[in-house]
Amino acid sequence: MSELTHQQTGSDKPIVVTGATGYVGGRLVPRLLESGLPVRCVARQSEKLADRPWRSQVEVVEADLSNPAEVAGALEGAKAAYYLVHSMNTSGDFEHLELQIAEVFSEVADTAGLEQVIYLGGLGHDSDKHSAHLASRHRVGKVLASGKTPVTELRAAVIIGSGSASFEMLRSLVEVLPLMVVPRWVTKTRCQPIAIDDVLNHLVTVLGHAPALGEVLEIGGPENLTYRQMMDAYADVAGLRRRIILPVPVLTPRLSSHWVNLVSPLPIQLARSLIDSLTSDVVVGERSIERIGYQPTHGLQEAIEMSVARIRDLELPTRWTDASAEKTSGGAALPTPGDPSWSGGVVLKDTRNRTTTATRENVMAVIRSVGGDNGWFAFNRLWAIRGFIDKLIGGVGLRRGRRHPTELRAGDAVDFFTVVAINESSMRLRAEMRLPGHAWLEWEVEEKSTESTITQRALFAPRGLFGRLYWWVLVPIHVPIFGRMLSGIVAAAEVQATAEKSATAS
Repeated sequence: MSELTHQQTGSDKPIVVTGATGYVGGRLVPRLLESGLPVRCVARQSEKLADRPWRSQVEVVEADLSNPAEVAGALEGAKAAYYLVHSMNTSGDFEHLELQIAEVFSEVADTAGLEQVIYLGGLGHDSDKHSAHLASRHRVGKVLASGKTPVTELRAAVIIGSGSASFEMLRSLVEVLPLMVVPRWVTKTRCQPIAIDDVLNHLVTVLGHAPALGEVLEIGGPENLTYRQMMDAYADVAGLRRRIILPVPVLTPRLSSHWVNLVSPLPIQLARSLIDSLTSDVVVGERSIERIGYQPTHGLQEAIEMSVARIRDLELPTRWTDASAEKTSGGAALPTPGDPSWSGGVVLKDTRNRTTTATRENVMAVIRSVGGDNGWFAFNRLWAIRGFIDKLIGGVGLRRGRRHPTELRAGDAVDFFTVVAINESSMRLRAEMRLPGHAWLEWEVEEKSTESTITQRALFAPRGLFGRLYWWVLVPIHVPIFGRMLSGIVAAAEVQATAEKSATAS
């Protein structure tokens, strides 16, 4: 990645990021901050940035980009700006609105004396016939470049990263459908998917580069693929069998979007816009971007691996705010705060809460004693049967027990679980039994005044359709097991608390 400093950009004037609440913008901001650059984020609603880990390090300006006065306030005193605004709505006036906003921004940028505007558009040659959304993105680039301010336009196709709408659609289709009837373009249309990490590095690299008039830089990954090949690549990385794909000539983009809507969490309007954009070839014509100094480093398989790494490596955060994605290798490809609810893959949950008069120390002492000879506080015979079945199919079973009857530390085995995190108020176990996915059990205890609240979660990240069926078939069994387990923990903690009080009183 190109490391820029205040000296390289020439001043301490802020770098403006529009679309900071969006997928790319939200990941670009920490990259700029890591380079030591002052950043000003522009958002229609500033509260949408409240949960970002970098919020205290940036200036935030509320602005409606269709309002010239508000745009002027957002760009005042700035050195350069990233234009990362794009509508994926299917309303009839979206093209007019996009052009109107671009015109306002271009005019105000000239007045504000910006030295550079960097725009991320969509890949595709202007001479080709494209979807309405892709054509609109090209027109927006031309409008931005029509003013006096130098504009660097980057054009990218499918961006691979958790939270990217295109990637989430790919993930959902491959995970859920072992057999697909698809429009013929899925096996014929070509594109060059690019890792979000490479997109961000390109965006940082061109900052401070003096662009030629109307400069357009095409960016893409190293592979020229069909959407079917991308599906095959995802299946390989996710450990799934390659899907049976039957192309037919009769599925229109509109019909396809309804199909995607049935099997994925993406909103239907977004799915329709994505499918429209995928029906024409979007490949790099020339790699003029590489002359500036950065070349893409991630192929499709590696990009997918980074995107699913959180679940693949069994490090699932309960809340996105627990994650430190910006600080890890390939972290931009992982979920971050502010991502849409449909991003990050499917995680199924059984969450339960109980309040008790026992102290946090009493509750955690009981939680740390689960498994082994102490059992699981409910239906121990069922746990034993599950362990026996796991052993029959080549799993670890229950025979591992525990190292100590009451003490646990990270890395310890607890029957067919492993302790992955433990402290004075919480514990997380990762399941090691044979499963069509990944599973965790976790507890958090919060003490307030004379009561403690226990939150117990069973989490399951299914692999493929069978993983989802596995979870839903077992729901009637999970409900009593997890309910009784939490009740048993509470009862044991209250017995312990009563015994301590009696001992103190005597």
